[in-house]
Amino acid sequence: MTDAAVEQLAQAAGITIDWEDADGTARRVSPESLRLVLSGLGFACDSAAQCRDSIALLGTTAQPSCRVLEAGEAITGLTGPGQLVLEDGTTRNLDLSTSPSLDAIGYHRLQWAGGELPIIVAPPRCVGIAPGTRPWGTAAQIYALRDHQPFGDFASLAGFVDQARIAGADAVMMSPVHALFTTDPSRYSPYSPSSRHFLNPWFADAGPDWFTGETGGLIDWQQAVPAKLTALRALYTAKREDPGFRSFAAGADATLIGHARFEALHAHFFATSQARGWQDWPEAYRRADSPQVEQFAREHAEDVDFHLFLQWWTDHSLCRAGEAARGMSVGLVTDLAVGLDAGGSHAWSRGEELMMGIGIGAPPDAFQAAGQNWGITSFSPFALQQLAYQPFIGLIRSAMRHAGGIRIDHALGLRRLWVVPSGAQPLDGAYLRFPEQDILRIIALESHRAGALVIGEDLGVVPPGFRDTIADKGLMGMRVLPFERDDAGDFTPSSSWDEQAAAMTSTHDLTPIAGWWEGRDIDWREQMGAAGDRDAERTDRAADRTRLWQACTDAGAAESPEPAPDQPERALDAAIAFAAQAPCELLIVPAEDLFGLDEAPNLPGTVDEHPNWRRRLPDRAQALFARDDVARRLTLIREARKP
Repeated sequence: MTDAAVEQLAQAAGITIDWEDADGTARRVSPESLRLVLSGLGFACDSAAQCRDSIALLGTTAQPSCRVLEAGEAITGLTGPGQLVLEDGTTRNLDLSTSPSLDAIGYHRLQWAGGELPIIVAPPRCVGIAPGTRPWGTAAQIYALRDHQPFGDFASLAGFVDQARIAGADAVMMSPVHALFTTDPSRYSPYSPSSRHFLNPWFADAGPDWFTGETGGLIDWQQAVPAKLTALRALYTAKREDPGFRSFAAGADATLIGHARFEALHAHFFATSQARGWQDWPEAYRRADSPQVEQFAREHAEDVDFHLFLQWWTDHSLCRAGEAARGMSVGLVTDLAVGLDAGGSHAWSRGEELMMGIGIGAPPDAFQAAGQNWGITSFSPFALQQLAYQPFIGLIRSAMRHAGGIRIDHALGLRRLWVVPSGAQPLDGAYLRFPEQDILRIIALESHRAGALVIGEDLGVVPPGFRDTIADKGLMGMRVLPFERDDAGDFTPSSSWDEQAAAMTSTHDLTPIAGWWEGRDIDWREQMGAAGDRDAERTDRAADRTRLWQACTDAGAAESPEPAPDQPERALDAAIAFAAQAPCELLIVPAEDLFGLDEAPNLPGTVDEHPNWRRRLPDRAQALFARDDVARRLTLIREARKP
């Protein structure tokens, strides 16, 4: 077989063979890597004949089963009479030969000689920030919020939101709330969920008295989660006949029931054999529609009901946190993770929607020379098109529930994802294209329905034109201070940052400004024995401190002299004021920066070497917002964000 046949199939499947890395160096995916990726996507490619058959298959399966239009756009390529059934049930007779245009946004159905075709009509842009306002907010890791319990939950979030609102904040961006593996306390990364459609019951409000142990600066998930689940089981016993819950359970759709069954099965097999995912279960239980699963659900009906209750009660708890944001112009901003664990609920019950033989990650860049495999997967672009985007529509709706906005993690994946075959190295991956235009239009439609703004994390190896594309659809980008530099390494004036973006001082994957000034990230690399020259890094950091201080001074956000490395407070204040001055529509100052912390929530590329997703804030929200240094920063923010 010639490599040409494999390359032809790869191009037909939307795989980018020639690409540029973060340094602008031209790269080409090898035929061997293409074979691995294609096989992982389910396309046979061991011979030229198989490649031809796979291309023919793509010709039928990769075609969209619906039309996604922008309001006012014409329906083209169809002839004859048709009847459009609008979402509200009204009908319109159409002459398809005239390429009629559609203005009514929504989810409609076109009946014509070729059958029935779903028609999605979207507004041109997402909901945005009100003109003439310059709102600001903060960002919090929910688990990190302090309360009377060992980790923060939605009750803690409600208290934090209340204090932020009193301080003048208009938004609280929060860490992902997706369902993890409820009974496995070792699976606590919020970015490796079991399902992104459902909520994490660990964050449900179990009342004030469920935990009486010690609470330290680092969360002991192994101790805390079982205690929380015991409290939630007692709550279920007390509320299981609540009319609201019984109505919720009676109306549960197949997707929710499948998730509850997975949770019950996972709890059972995790307790008996420490099985981490459904692939480790006995074969008879690996299909959601098997007779054995049906029998298990009957015999363990109370356990399934308990997990239905957890979703109901967790949603109620999140709703109350959302109510605390009333009066904010934005409110809660949820975080939509880029992918999910292939051993989880979604993959077990609806694996046909996903790339089950493929992981996703990132190609090599300045931070990760070997590239990244995140150990998760995501939607198959082919399945999305075949299923009229229904899985994605449901996901966006769930993310916007109780929220005034969403942040889309790794928004570059709306155009392309770096896919890595199972068991392969990130360098053996390739970019796979997604139906970007259709997806962006659906996001705009759901944004209008929910009244929610959309922030796209546009960091990393950004493809040419991507930022302009999402801006045209009303998505806000992210302008994160440490990354806003010119080719010489100098920090660009914040006055030049894009208006249609969220200005941010840092993110959950970055060392907070105070820690960066101190060099805590360099200290961590030294402690872990990471490759590199620490002395050179510290020399470079000294130069970068001077660059940042100069940028802040030029902007009127700082005055000489430059603070010493072990005195980050003035530098932090200056950095916050500098970012706050930006013309960006929204400012987000993460809690770690607002409260002057120096450790990051997560250190990418580590598992146990760093306490990822375990750090707690040093005090409760009311005490933190009352501190003098925090009051000073809040004043700087409010002054800089005046319209």
